[in-house]
Amino acid sequence: MNTINSISEFHRLVSLPEPLHPLISIVRVADMRFTYNRIWEHFSLNFYCVSLKRDITGKVKYGQQYYDFDKGLMTFIAPRQIQALDVPHAEILGPDSGTGSAMLFHPDFLYKHPLATTIKNYGFFSYAVNEALHLSEKEEKNIVEIFEKIVAEYQHIDRHTQDIILSQIDLLLNYSNRFYERQFITRKAVNHDVLTRMEMLLNQYFDQEKSLENGLPTVEFLAGQLHLSPHYLSDLLRSLTGQSAQQHIQEKLIERAKEYLTLTNLSVAEIAYQLGFEYPQSFNKLFKKKTNISPLEFRQTFN
Repeated sequence: MNTINSISEFHRLVSLPEPLHPLISIVRVADMRFTYNRIWEHFSLNFYCVSLKRDITGKVKYGQQYYDFDKGLMTFIAPRQIQALDVPHAEILGPDSGTGSAMLFHPDFLYKHPLATTIKNYGFFSYAVNEALHLSEKEEKNIVEIFEKIVAEYQHIDRHTQDIILSQIDLLLNYSNRFYERQFITRKAVNHDVLTRMEMLLNQYFDQEKSLENGLPTVEFLAGQLHLSPHYLSDLLRSLTGQSAQQHIQEKLIERAKEYLTLTNLSVAEIAYQLGFEYPQSFNKLFKKKTNISPLEFRQTFN
């Protein structure tokens, strides 16, 4: 895999002039010129990329049937995420991807700033491309204004530049978090369908005793079956129910455990293995955490 380590290197690869600041740059999609290079077949960036694109080719693919806004589309890429582009039809940035801008900033730019830690809390940096953020006209205006302020700020670099730009990036990420929550709400009907399908998957997993062969169901397994990224699935469920995907799995485990404890004569250890636990102690610990009593104590209440 090829790694593009610096923003300057990325500028050269897409035929842009040297960036004005070595650790941050905002570029126009229309100004980039991709030429065939094997690096695009399998690569990663060693810096963050937040892009706002318009006039996206193949917009329906991104879920227009979900009644999304189509004024602007945002994607978020964290360092070292593996990517592949079909040049000249670049998926992330490029002249065939529509118009718009992309902000590139290196993790070193966040050094000693609280954002260096808090940026890891934004799950949308791990979302898939088809889970992009769709913006309303008003939302897009907010993002564009932040981009413009950042560009204006790094035109002249002084001791205040970094703090001012980082405050703008922090604001942009907070806005993006709000806009994603709005998107979860506007997709509520479709998202409830995801919740229903996930419940069916969990029921099938235990009904078909896949837990005996594969162990406990995982968020990654469910997300893969639902064609979503794990972070997106968890954030979607949290917006609907207040619980993450992992918490939903645990609730289903406890529900099944109660059925075994009340309807069968299986021992607690046998029930643990039936559910996919490697060690009965782990099952006991989770059950007591969720119900405040042990599996045996729960069974005794029905005797």
